[in-house]
This record gives sequence, C-alpha cells and structure tokens, in this order.
Amino acid sequence: MNRRPLIGLLVAETISVLGSRMTMVALPWLVLVTTGSAARTGLVAAVEILPYVLASALGAPLIDRLGGRLVSVVADAGSLVVVGAIPLLADTGHLAFGALLALVLVAGGLRGFGDSAKRGAMFPQAVAASGMEMTRAVSLHDGLSRGAGLLAAPLAGALVLGLGGAANVLLVDAVSFGVCAVLVGVLVRTAPVSGEAPKRERYGAALWAGLAFVRSDRLILGLLLMISATNLLDHAFGAVLVPLWARDIFGSPLGIGLVSAAFGAGAVLGNVGFTYLAPKLPRWAPYTLGFLICGAPRFVVLAMDGGAWAVGVVSFAAGLGAAVLNPILGAVFYERIPERLMARVQGLSTAVAFAGMPLGALAGGWLGEYGARTGLLVVGGVYLLVTLAPLVGRFWRDMDVRPAPRAEPVLVAAR
Repeated sequence: MNRRPLIGLLVAETISVLGSRMTMVALPWLVLVTTGSAARTGLVAAVEILPYVLASALGAPLIDRLGGRLVSVVADAGSLVVVGAIPLLADTGHLAFGALLALVLVAGGLRGFGDSAKRGAMFPQAVAASGMEMTRAVSLHDGLSRGAGLLAAPLAGALVLGLGGAANVLLVDAVSFGVCAVLVGVLVRTAPVSGEAPKRERYGAALWAGLAFVRSDRLILGLLLMISATNLLDHAFGAVLVPLWARDIFGSPLGIGLVSAAFGAGAVLGNVGFTYLAPKLPRWAPYTLGFLICGAPRFVVLAMDGGAWAVGVVSFAAGLGAAVLNPILGAVFYERIPERLMARVQGLSTAVAFAGMPLGALAGGWLGEYGARTGLLVVGGVYLLVTLAPLVGRFWRDMDVRPAPRAEPVLVAAR
C-alpha cells in the first residue's frame, strides 16, 4: 500500500477548493456591487458553469488518452493565468462586463477538465493504491472540501472588506490553482488498478460507451437526475439568492459568509462522524434523510428573515444533513462503474449533474428581480418535492448493496 499519491491529491484539492470557494463568495458580490443587477449576477454564474459542464462531458476521452495527471496540471496552470487576470484588469480599470464574461467562460472550462482528471481518473486509482475503504476515502475527501469551504466563506467576506473590493480576493484563488498544479505534478502518479494501460478508442465510441453504461444502470441514472435537479436549485440559491439576501435583507456581504460558514461547520462535524461510521451504516436511509434536512429548510429561514441566530442554526443543521451525501454518492459511483469506463462515466456524470446549473443561475436571477423572499420560497418549494424522490421506486435501495473490493492496483510511485 502506498498512500503518498492519495495524500498529495487530497492536499492539492483542498487548497484548490479553498481558493475556489472564496471566489464563489467574491465573484457574485463583485457583479452585484458593480452592476446592481441580479440578472447579470445570474448570467455570470451561468457562463462559468456551462463550459464546466461541456468540458466534463466531452473531455473524458482526452483525459484517458493523455493521462489525468498531465491534464490536471495543464488545466490548473491555465486557471492560474485566467483567474489571476480578473483582479489585474479590475485594478487597472479595464474589466468591462464582456471581458469578465470571457474570462469566466475560459476559467469554467479549465476547471471542468481539471476536476474530471482528478476525480474521475486519479482519485479512484489513488484510493485503491492506499488500501482505504472507498466510502471512507470519499468521506475524507468530502470532509476536507467541506473544511476548506468552512474557512473560505468567512475569510472571503472579511477579505472583500479588508482588501478593498471583491476582485482582489480572486488573486487567492489564482494562487491556489498554481499550488495545486505543483503538488499534483510532484506527488501524484498513479496507474490503472488492473496494471494495464487503457485501450485507445475512437473519440465518439468512447463517449458512447460512457453514455450507454449510465442509461443501463437505473440507480446511477436516478441519482444523476436527482442531483442535476438539486444542483440547479442549489446554484440559484448560492450564486444569486444568498448574495441578494445578504444585500437586501442582511445588509452586508458577511451574510454570505454566515450562511456558508454555518453550513460548512455542520458539514465538517457531520463528516467526521460519518467517516468513522460509513463502512458500518446502510446508505439509502442516511441519503434520503440527509437530503430532507439539508434542502428546503435553508430557503425558508432566509425568506422568513429569522435573524442571524436562526439562519446560523438552520444552516448548521443543513450541513449535518449534507455531510452524508457526497460520500455515499461517490462510493456508489466508484463501486458500480467499471474501471475502464471510470473517467468517461465520471465526466459524463458530472456533466449531467451540473447541466441544470446554468439554468439555475438564470432562474435565480430572474426570480431575484421579484425580490429575495419570492425567489427563496419558490426555489425552496421545488427543492422539497425533488428530495422526496428516493421514497419512490425500489431501485433506490440498491445503494445498500456493496460489491466485493477490487484487486490491488499497480502504482507508479512519485519520484
């Protein structure tokens, strides 16, 4: 067993997530304060996520051919340049709205390639090499990401004020991409679990093989459709409605940090417990209950303006509920998808899961024009209906089926 690649990958992704989550706070605030438009805020969020979806869907055959490590390093190095250009242009007075859209468009595509390479190609190989149980490994990965988000949200809110504007916070994100590229390049070297190099296929055939697998597995397809719907609604919430609530009701960008930090604290605490208990627990019941807790209540407490304490408590409880979701989803996917299809199915799955997010950002912006409360109540009501899906259909119970572990991988150690 060799845990060095897994540790390197986890550290790299945690640093990158820290920067990206700070941008998730700073970028919507930048657009809101410079344009005053909820619709434009939604448009920027949609423009960022659309190329991310396309890169995830179409990039897997390229990742299979070039290797996850190379694609990851190149994508992160490119992100360093593109994301770093935003604050530089803003500081010199040259950041027109069209230029911002163009930079965000490129950044979203690069991040899509980088994330697909790390999570679809390298992560399952690194986990297999480490000998760690998959649900526990995914839970650890998710916990570190949640912890980074917990630090990022309040830090970003404070830096927006302390650095004299939201644009400068994006410099931190740019640097984090550079650090991630170096760590992955130096520490993370893996090979297929079987020890065999993947066979080259025609581009179209490779894409079709991933699609055929998703269509053939009812549980994978059901999970993807549900996550696509909730991601759409979550993006309307996080990208538009929370910043709008912070501006119009809470009165400060620190409100964004309050929601994110309380949610992150609950998610981190819940993740610590779930990392230990995951191999011993069923999956269907925690998944279903977790979604009901982390979904609609967040929208209602903001819409009702219950005050900072109420918002913090409900957001914290939502984080506890959310802590079980990604570990369960990740483990089910990694266990059910054949190794030779892993990168392309994971890429396609990410694309399907994120496909509704541009629409969510636009819908959040449109509803936001009618006021934060209206948008929150409408989106929250739809969220409640979506989270009832695991109660309909017996195939959801297949989450509780755990296959036999895969063979020990052949690993190329980092030099």
